Amino acid sequence: MASGPELENFSIKEASTQQSTTSGKDKGPPSNNEHSLVSKIELLPSYSAEVFEEIPIEKPVVEQDPWDLSNFRDSGIKWSERDTKGKIIAVFRGFGKVILLLGFLYFFVCSLDILSSAFQLVGGKMAGEIFSDGSLLSNPLGGLMIGVLVTVLVQSSSTSTSVIVSLVSSSLLTVKAAIPIIMGANIGTSVTNTMVALLQAGDRNEFRRAFAGATVHDFFNWLSVLVLLPLEAITNYLYHLTNVIVKSFNIKSGDDAPELLKVITDPLTKLIIQLDKKVINEIATGNEAAKNKSLIKIWCETFKNVTLSNVTVPSPANCTSSSLCWTDGNMTWTLLNATYAENIAKCKHAFVDVSLSDLSIGLILLALSLMVLCTCLILIVKVLNSGLKGQVAAVIKKTINTDFPFPFAWLAGYLAILVGAGITFLVQSSSVFTSAITPLVGIGVISLERAYPLTLGSNIGTTTTAILAALASPGNTLQSSLQIALCHFFFNISGVLLWYPIPFTRLPIRLARGLGNITANYRWFAIFYLIFCFLLTPLAVFGLSLAGWPVLVGVGAPILLVLLVVLVMRVLQARCPQVLPKKLQTWDFLPLWMHSLQPWDGLVSLLTGSCCQLRRCHCSRCWEQDEDQEKLKKIPMKVLE
Repeated sequence: MASGPELENFSIKEASTQQSTTSGKDKGPPSNNEHSLVSKIELLPSYSAEVFEEIPIEKPVVEQDPWDLSNFRDSGIKWSERDTKGKIIAVFRGFGKVILLLGFLYFFVCSLDILSSAFQLVGGKMAGEIFSDGSLLSNPLGGLMIGVLVTVLVQSSSTSTSVIVSLVSSSLLTVKAAIPIIMGANIGTSVTNTMVALLQAGDRNEFRRAFAGATVHDFFNWLSVLVLLPLEAITNYLYHLTNVIVKSFNIKSGDDAPELLKVITDPLTKLIIQLDKKVINEIATGNEAAKNKSLIKIWCETFKNVTLSNVTVPSPANCTSSSLCWTDGNMTWTLLNATYAENIAKCKHAFVDVSLSDLSIGLILLALSLMVLCTCLILIVKVLNSGLKGQVAAVIKKTINTDFPFPFAWLAGYLAILVGAGITFLVQSSSVFTSAITPLVGIGVISLERAYPLTLGSNIGTTTTAILAALASPGNTLQSSLQIALCHFFFNISGVLLWYPIPFTRLPIRLARGLGNITANYRWFAIFYLIFCFLLTPLAVFGLSLAGWPVLVGVGAPILLVLLVVLVMRVLQARCPQVLPKKLQTWDFLPLWMHSLQPWDGLVSLLTGSCCQLRRCHCSRCWEQDEDQEKLKKIPMKVLE
């Protein structure tokens, strides 16, 4: 009698032969495919039924769109199934998570403030010296790149804007020349939330969404400058519009801008560091003595006394008046107001008596603030992931991402713009607001389509704070300060009108989504993007602008022409490839390193000495491959000899 496997093998062969014979009667001679099928079945090895039972049969996995919002499923006990004690514990646990979240968010905002102070200590004097050279600011492109570089150095658009206002009010810079610098400051301030997005690189899909949510701000600013800077250079529409507004209203100096968030964060941040930001303004306005001053504030309380005193002057022409002028031989005296400052009380912060340079203290604070920033962001994400489950997550996601009923669905985006502007006005910092929503986009609470109008509103909200700050300026600088602030405001309004009302024009969303997909596969590209867009490109354009317009046009025009040709070909390849020659319908005619990041990924792996160097795989995909191999090891498979 035949054994079990042989019987099973026989039955399989017999059934296959009968099936092929039957099909041959019906359809004529069997085809080559049928013979190959029979031969394949005959060559199957003999396995027992028990073996097949032990082999796990995996169900087909439906791939989820990484851009979909996360489904925060509640894996715990339902509320209706809890007893009284369980409900009380759940309530206290919820309150505890809210308190933890607020605490981590508080330290997160404080670390952003300390980070800005650290950057000012490291590069504040350099930024002031850049602003002090008026010849560099006359070129619109040079002014634009100076605005980007200075804002990246000091990590605060408010600081760079205040320096620009000081230069304008001191007649060292015209309003027309200051407008491109304001545009550059608008670009530079978006680097903070892009740096925050890097902290979510541990999870591929979270990083994809977070980096896209952060860079949608970058793309909006760059695209707005690409259109509005040439328009302003040709027409000066921002200058004329703001000039008419300032002259039409009898605007008087008002109170200081409200500092709502500073009231909460200052008690902690002022115990760590306090800066004298007037030093940067003095360096920018050409005060040579200010270059030797420290940015660290030593005296917080000073007493100033103004008295009339006898002073010598070169000649009677230098006297304050003829009645207050005395001569005695070659000496001439007059009475002048002399101001005497007396220091009363020192500031109370950690570095008030430390004998270190500004650079050393700035580097220490930079390392500490980045460490606290990373820790707080990781803990915020963990608390949100643990708390946003079940009905709570559904309510939050529905509230933030919902649209109004038809035909008013389009109003939801404009409401988000108002919300973003209002919250930014309250916290007085667009960097704080956009950095706070970046992790929410990463974990899937806020969609990219909703984060975009919130970011646009944040851009507008930070300009209203500048307008209120300008209204608090003295009478002699009020007009110029207000005009600069209004230029910033209408620049962002013009950008919103360009890139939001019509869905087709919302290019920043598509570009950010594409960049998010790239950085999810090649995480090192995010670092390259930051360095290239916020350091190398501004430095290169600024250097070319120093060489003069002929050099700038001679180098920049061919590069722009190549980029335009590549853009047109890319659109044609995607939309209507039939109009192109067959060779140009794809980028395969170019070497691989010119149209793919794969060779560069291997080079980065070699340079960084990563774990994938010997295996010649993509470094950014190693983690997933290692996880897959570990899963394969756990599958129970018996190999029969």
